[in-house]
Amino acid sequence: MAKSVVKRKKPRATRRANAWDQLPMNKGWHAVQYHIHYLIEAKEWLNKVKSYIKKNYDKTTVSNINKLPDWKIGGKSHWATAAHFEENAPDQVIPDYKGALDRWIKELAEEGAQIVELKKAEEKTKKKPYVPTIQERLEEATIDKLEELDNWLDDWMRDSKKNPLIKCNPLNYFKKQEMNLGHLRFVDQFYRGQYEELQELNDLPPAKKQDDMQQQLAEGYNTYSKKEIKELTDFYKRMFDGIEIIKAEKKQTRAVRKPKQKSAAELVKKLKFKPSDGDFGLSSIPPADIIDATALVVFNTKNRKLGIYYAQEHTGFKVKGTTLQFYDENRSLQKTVRKPDEVLPNWKKVTKHKLKAQFGYLKTTETKLNGRFNADTIILKAFK
Repeated sequence: MAKSVVKRKKPRATRRANAWDQLPMNKGWHAVQYHIHYLIEAKEWLNKVKSYIKKNYDKTTVSNINKLPDWKIGGKSHWATAAHFEENAPDQVIPDYKGALDRWIKELAEEGAQIVELKKAEEKTKKKPYVPTIQERLEEATIDKLEELDNWLDDWMRDSKKNPLIKCNPLNYFKKQEMNLGHLRFVDQFYRGQYEELQELNDLPPAKKQDDMQQQLAEGYNTYSKKEIKELTDFYKRMFDGIEIIKAEKKQTRAVRKPKQKSAAELVKKLKFKPSDGDFGLSSIPPADIIDATALVVFNTKNRKLGIYYAQEHTGFKVKGTTLQFYDENRSLQKTVRKPDEVLPNWKKVTKHKLKAQFGYLKTTETKLNGRFNADTIILKAFK
């Protein structure tokens, strides 16, 4: 007689534990945020935030926020942390995040509403669809470039002995990924908080002197040895040192922008002078002739001072505002003209090689010129 076959029941599938239920809520905010950031996948941050918004806000807000890209809503672990605490332990929300989640969600809703309005306008006018800004594209590109670096940290969290960070070189990684200064600004934003937290952890006072926030910070890392904390801190230090090195290298290789050359007319545009004077029978030459000249004759109609400017060696005059530049302060002198009707006609036709002799005929006391021009200044002669 054939034996009957006994069918065995299939074993019941083991239900996986909910990662959010395993969070160490009794250890405080910092410990929970640390676990969310390193032990829960980024896509779960998005699910947590969206779930919180759906439960606590009206349909319009939810709809507007859903218009935004997922990375903008679920790209930050600290908002997922805030949502989890608001749902499960609102009394444990730290002061910095009191009301912050609500403000952020409303900002997202406003941004999403703008996209809605933009799409409506585009449907009417058949304009191009919304295009992300350069900064948004740069941020998204940076996130993609950091995938392997994030894997280093994740692997170290799972088994620090098998995946030591001491072998990881952030500087070489940044160069391999061809990160520019724009990418590195976002790298700084993404990791600065964790690095500062580790620095604070290393500088904590003895346990008896710690305040509540410091105690929570210490508890958040109490599963790690001092050696592991030092290894993680050193990794972040190498990361930020690498950022500074690349910044310095970029500055060294950056092409120096040549200043735009201004015309002589532009340089003397603000120069004050007197175009002509009927009492003395004088008129000024075009002020643009001053530029690159090596000698200059001026006459002040108010105090009757006649002066000669000499340029410094191997250069010519320039003008900045109402001031003459690059003149020789020791050789540039002025004297009072006592008989202008007799003296000035000679200065109208003076040549460069006779300047010194002509100036010597004036017997009044000489004083130094200050380079300043005003509405009483006649520009008599300029010599190249």
